[in-house]
Amino acid sequence: MTEYDAASESTQPKVRWQALSSLERRIVGVLAEKAKTTPDAYPLSLNAVCVGSNQKTNRSPIMQIEPADAEEALDRLREMGAVGLIEGSGRVAKYRHYLYEWLGVDKIELAVMTELLLRGDQTIGELRGRASRMEPIADLAALRSILQALAAKSLVLFLTPEGRGQVVTHALYKPREIEALHAKYAGYSASDLQTETDEEGDLPTATPVPRAAATPQNDDALKSEIEELRAQLRQLRDDFEVLSDSHSLLERQFRELTGT
Repeated sequence: MTEYDAASESTQPKVRWQALSSLERRIVGVLAEKAKTTPDAYPLSLNAVCVGSNQKTNRSPIMQIEPADAEEALDRLREMGAVGLIEGSGRVAKYRHYLYEWLGVDKIELAVMTELLLRGDQTIGELRGRASRMEPIADLAALRSILQALAAKSLVLFLTPEGRGQVVTHALYKPREIEALHAKYAGYSASDLQTETDEEGDLPTATPVPRAAATPQNDDALKSEIEELRAQLRQLRDDFEVLSDSHSLLERQFRELTGT
């Protein structure tokens, strides 16, 4: 039975989603990501939740979460109905998400929401490359259709006007955070965005720049090709990181089970 099938058969009541703290968003994003990318190591122990939350790739901002803080956040998420605790399957209690019911989304929509929860605001080109490592998304047109469906559920926000380089994010922020995001992108169009490589060497992240500094429009076909190549490169890096994380997590779980 797949993780999605198990969610569909869950006896958990359907709970309406609500705004989350940055720590809560990171944790549910990690649970959803690992359920899709490393299903053999899912559900996750508290230690695995912390490791996934603190990894330095495919995360923004970088965090250093302590087990005590993660456990408190997980307790709050359980009260909301977004997360469940599984006991009796071993010496270590483990956690799983109920985001399919909690958000009211399907598999592809959850992949998109997961990437937004893990990294926040980003261009649709970046988002497609990152979300495609969990569920296939044919092209940007397909992603726009998914985003429109999520927007209809009030789960995503469009921070810049429609067009190449459009920036989107999820809607699970606290009100003040949403205000800050709208202020960050106020007055900018998609063509006013430049990209710059972050310190981990990840794909460029959308950054608004003054209109006076915006570069002239290049050929649309060339822009599209560059955006797709960047997304593909980021996906390859993420796939490598997932394999590395999976290997480390399995080693830790083996030690927990054997007491070595």
